[in-house]
Amino acid sequence: MQGKLTPLLWAAALVGWASAAAADSIGDPERGARIFKQCTGCHQIGPEALNRIGPHLNEIFGRDAAALDGFPYSKSMVRAGNDGLVWDLRTLDAYLANPRALVSGTRMSFRGLKDPQDRADVLAYMRDFTASPANIPEAEPTATASVPDLPPDILALQGDAEYGAYLASECTACHQIDGSDQGIPSIAYWPKEDFVLALHAYKTKLRPHPVMQMIAGRLSDEEIAALAAFFENPG
Repeated sequence: MQGKLTPLLWAAALVGWASAAAADSIGDPERGARIFKQCTGCHQIGPEALNRIGPHLNEIFGRDAAALDGFPYSKSMVRAGNDGLVWDLRTLDAYLANPRALVSGTRMSFRGLKDPQDRADVLAYMRDFTASPANIPEAEPTATASVPDLPPDILALQGDAEYGAYLASECTACHQIDGSDQGIPSIAYWPKEDFVLALHAYKTKLRPHPVMQMIAGRLSDEEIAALAAFFENPG
């Protein structure tokens, strides 16, 4: 009858309303679409999206890292996927904030979106192209949960490089001090801020590697700063 919705149309409408509500609970998807233009040189999203320099981003929420068949991911991204990295709201937010802090050695050269609102809006836009969580905004992988930035006083800590050299023996049991990659990613010659962010990502269990979570969990803020000072220029 005219003016009434069939059950099928009702279902479609409800899914659409749920999706819009979920996206709005993250950020503003319309503003996110404008910000996402910074990403289109490497990534496509939406109908008929293809892999380019970077993989397409359809169905990104809930997907394992490095999981698209046929795309030549970096060794670092493959390792992250093997370690258990899954793209959800929390990990995507962290990756957009500082890609190298979450995935060491990623080929993505983008330095990150520093404004939390910009990231929230981009993620709200990207979420519209993931069908599976469309009606579950309170559940993973699109549960709203902010990733707190490190306090400025932690990032401002001036680490003692000599103390870092003493602490580094546990690190260099696996990582090559000359910066080479022999199956384990290099941590030598990293910028100090990237190193600190990466260790704290393990400490807060944002990065999924269980051994690194355990090691980072034992380190104080001062010890992480000391290691960062040493590995910035270990030579």
